[in-house]
Amino acid sequence: MNSVGKAVIRYFVQGLVLIVPIVTTIYILYYIITLIDGIVPWNLFPGAGLLIIFVLLTLLGMLGDTLILTPIQRAFMRLLDRAPLIKTIYTSITDLLSAFVGKKRKFNQPVLVSMSTDSEVHKLGFITEENLSDLGISDEKVAVYLPHSYNFSGNLFIVSKTRITPLDAKAADVMKFIVSGGVTSVSDSADEQ
Repeated sequence: MNSVGKAVIRYFVQGLVLIVPIVTTIYILYYIITLIDGIVPWNLFPGAGLLIIFVLLTLLGMLGDTLILTPIQRAFMRLLDRAPLIKTIYTSITDLLSAFVGKKRKFNQPVLVSMSTDSEVHKLGFITEENLSDLGISDEKVAVYLPHSYNFSGNLFIVSKTRITPLDAKAADVMKFIVSGGVTSVSDSADEQ
């Protein structure tokens, strides 16, 4: 009877490992869709808000380089120039979004950073800027972002190039590995995105 009990517990745990990620993913997607649906005042069908926002953002993106949006953007930037604190917040958010999905992607150079010369401790991170001359920092150093595990935050360090080892891995895989605390396996492919 003891071996039967162990088998039941093993199968139960295996079932949890299989079902919890699926249920959690579905719940998070449902929560996000419901949250976005709440933004749009028309409740046509579940997911309508998400669809409407997706279409509107796509159209806005298409108009981004045309004559319609450029004057509006210039006027908005002139308004921001009068409110330095709001401009700082706005440009920081804009730059952060661009770093992940924009034309100026920054999280695409994964590196291994040696934390000190007398230790074998290393951290995974991403080079975000190689030219720091605007800050008066020599070209021997680069800006490296070190994300936190289980969080969407991190720290920016200025690191000597001699302490950095470029990684032959996909940036998305490295980010997933860091954010998961090292429990997510990295794919075998070394092709950069």
